[in-house]
Amino acid sequence: MSGRDWLAAQRTEIAAERILDAAGELFAGQPAATVGMHEIASAAGCSRATLYRYFENREALHTAYVHRETHRIYRELTDELASITDPEQRLVQGMLGCLRMVRENPALASWFTASERPLGGEMAEQSPLIAAVTETFVGSLGDDDRVEARARWMVRILTSLLLFPGRDDTDEAEMLSEFVVPRVIAPG
Repeated sequence: MSGRDWLAAQRTEIAAERILDAAGELFAGQPAATVGMHEIASAAGCSRATLYRYFENREALHTAYVHRETHRIYRELTDELASITDPEQRLVQGMLGCLRMVRENPALASWFTASERPLGGEMAEQSPLIAAVTETFVGSLGDDDRVEARARWMVRILTSLLLFPGRDDTDEAEMLSEFVVPRVIAPG
């Protein structure tokens, strides 16, 4: 057998996850936009040099964190929505579920702090993973016309509601039913 370290990939993944976990703990306590790489390295128990070995800059770390959480939310929503077959109900419940999951997670909610630069909005707009999972969801609603454009619009609506929530869940559900469902389910 060669001198290669056959566990290197697993150690790299574990180290990156540990760093992302530490970042998440910091994001839960303060707006994500204010958390620096030095703070993340300290919280993870590593040097800044080690941190930069795994994440070349703050943007790369932010992207990795958001993508990890996007995968988690998408899996949970897929399970939650599995029994809903009506496209309109599926759309509203999917959007409300996404809003709830982000709001209930202090680390994710900090990305949508109105008092700081809204990193969550920027990330949602730029992330190919968020675009892909949203397009997959929109495509699952049954109409293949302009899926990409409708998914981009849906991300903007979610971002808007995270930054400027409705009065309560009922208010948001009514807004989604009245204004979003007709455009996403039956685009004109």
